[in-house]
Amino acid sequence: MLEGVAGWVPGEPVPNGALPAEWEVDDAWIRRRTGIAGRHRAAPGMSTGDLAYEAARLLVGEAASPGAGPGWAGSVGSVGSDPAGSVDAVVLATATPDHLCPGTAPALAARLGLGTVPAFDIGAVCSGFVYGLAVCHGLVVSGLYERVLLVGADVYSTWLDPRDRSSGVVFGDGAGAALIGAGRAGDPGELLAFDLGSDGTGYDLITVVGGGARSRSVAEPSAEGDEYFRMRGRAVYQHAVERMTGSCRSLLRTVGWDAADVDHFVPHQANARILRAVAERVGIGARSCVTHLDRVGNTGAASIPLALADADARGRFRAGDRMLLTAFGGGLTWGTVALRWPATTAPATETPATETPATTTSEAVRPENARATALDGRNGS
Repeated sequence: MLEGVAGWVPGEPVPNGALPAEWEVDDAWIRRRTGIAGRHRAAPGMSTGDLAYEAARLLVGEAASPGAGPGWAGSVGSVGSDPAGSVDAVVLATATPDHLCPGTAPALAARLGLGTVPAFDIGAVCSGFVYGLAVCHGLVVSGLYERVLLVGADVYSTWLDPRDRSSGVVFGDGAGAALIGAGRAGDPGELLAFDLGSDGTGYDLITVVGGGARSRSVAEPSAEGDEYFRMRGRAVYQHAVERMTGSCRSLLRTVGWDAADVDHFVPHQANARILRAVAERVGIGARSCVTHLDRVGNTGAASIPLALADADARGRFRAGDRMLLTAFGGGLTWGTVALRWPATTAPATETPATETPATTTSEAVRPENARATALDGRNGS
């Protein structure tokens, strides 16, 4: 069961007009090509683990002291005062880990005060959150754990070539978190089915060539620019539209829904043209599409939970709504999940004018309900 979602972005928005003048792009050009009006950038010294922590503590509270610095944005919600008793495992989906070794998830779990719970990273790039939902679903349905914290976080700004305007206008930094717990079939929040796939023949379409074992295994020094993110945009567009469309169609058949049955379609927030193309091919109307990239850009594995949290905080979703989430990323990877929206309420907090409201907390994981939810059904998720 999906119990709740939260999202967090760093600092103040960076509007199109504040991008480097040497890129020779204007607001109208960027909006027309991408649908993006602004994005957020992590401050110097701020990493993926920091953003992941801020998003996660909105759901699980904090046993450790807050780590937010000046200018960080976020509104607050919590599942209770005893997070160590509420979360049994942590999964972090990211393409921008704090280090090549070790993984970032164990440090995140420790910082949240979760003790010695199992924690690990998964690397499916922009498909990471959907892959993570499938992993967490399996951990719960198997009976191994009752509640798993899933975080999707990326700080692409640390990877971008300052001379590459094509990526620079698109990517932003952010983190989104979700709680996956045990429950009963048919209840709001139920994760119904998944469709996942990959095609390694396209691994070179979205890459950071330098830094890994492949580049270190050769005697020649790395080529200039190998440390930066590269994407072959035209080919990626074609693959993204084709793979997400096919995955959505396949999953709709699996769960027995027509496109018209989908209340809310939440694709990975890559760019507006990809979102429109996939929705049109699947047969989903514009009113059912959830978009958030106009304010935050492409935030990688954080994009779907950020979009979900933002839309729910605005009162768009109702318990039991039929949701279709789909993503595409480097690898190549893709995935789709069908679920029913949980009974959630946005926390009543005041947010600064610079803040992006993007958090919700589930009724099912409030302190008085947390234990009952976990024990209601050990074989459901």
